Amino acid sequence: MQQWLDEYEERDWQTVDDGTVRYALIGLGWWTKDVAIPAIERSDLGEVSVLVSSSTEKAERIADENGVERGISYDEYHEGAASDAYDAVYIGTPNAYHLEYAETAADLGKAVLCEKPMEATVERAEAMVEACEDADVPLMIAYRMQTEPAVRRARELIEEGFIGEPATVQGHNSQRLLEMIPDEDQWRLDPDVSGYGTSVMDLGIYSINTARYLLGRDPVAVESRMSSLHDAFEDVPDERSSSLLQLEGDVRMVTTTSQNAQTDTQLKLTGTEGQIELDPAFHGDVALRLTKGDLVVDVDHREFDAEREVLELFDYFSDRVLGDAEIGPDGRHGLEDMRIIRAIHESAETGEPVELR
Repeated sequence: MQQWLDEYEERDWQTVDDGTVRYALIGLGWWTKDVAIPAIERSDLGEVSVLVSSSTEKAERIADENGVERGISYDEYHEGAASDAYDAVYIGTPNAYHLEYAETAADLGKAVLCEKPMEATVERAEAMVEACEDADVPLMIAYRMQTEPAVRRARELIEEGFIGEPATVQGHNSQRLLEMIPDEDQWRLDPDVSGYGTSVMDLGIYSINTARYLLGRDPVAVESRMSSLHDAFEDVPDERSSSLLQLEGDVRMVTTTSQNAQTDTQLKLTGTEGQIELDPAFHGDVALRLTKGDLVVDVDHREFDAEREVLELFDYFSDRVLGDAEIGPDGRHGLEDMRIIRAIHESAETGEPVELR
């Protein structure tokens, strides 16, 4: 156990030691400005060379504020402007706009790092995968939990049999969206932009994808219930959502999520011999608890905040672009999450279980 703790933050994924990937960042919301730009500038293998926004003026202004070489509009991006100044794109726009920027990147031969969920619908996610595969450009979905050291080390322990045979998973993710962004007309509450809903698309995906990654198992059936009570959520079905997922090997997972509840993130995996718990789990400050019989080990990992997690995410992707190594959370991996989320919404709508296999 001591050796495991000593190696906790090692980059077990790294395949190259030098080189630089130049990024064009598409969509300049608060996450891109406050987290992604500083994270990339601190990274070992990446730099920000182009910013892309709704107008040239806005993009140039934010570029000047951050010491970035170029700022261009969305239209200019689609026309190929500044394409010689970047090697890869990061797509941080609202969900329903991911596809168009990925298609342009593929046409330009640029690698694509796309925020999760990868699109608003399964069909649009499929089109993104096809566009990138046809152009032979790398496509990765930005699941930062998969490069978070706590999660990667937990996966190692599960693979080594620490919890025995996996039996159950409990996941929860909630936040007060309207306190974070006090606008009832925001895009996350607009199904034409967010996709199937708001809570599962934006928050529930963390529990689902992290469990898939940790266990190496996918859901084969889902059953869910949803409701929306607050007036601001009248256009989306899932202000509150709960789902029961049957994973391969008869592992049972319960996941709950809400965009209108006390902020809380947890993921607990219980097996025949032990348990691994992440609490907090998904929004920085990840803490890991390991339990096996009388053994209880707490690993508090609070120096790994959101910016550091995003730094690891970008360096992982840069490593894959520079070294041509296999990408874990690639487009087809993200597409599976989209199919799971669609099934969760279908089950809530019909009141019946939905099979995925």
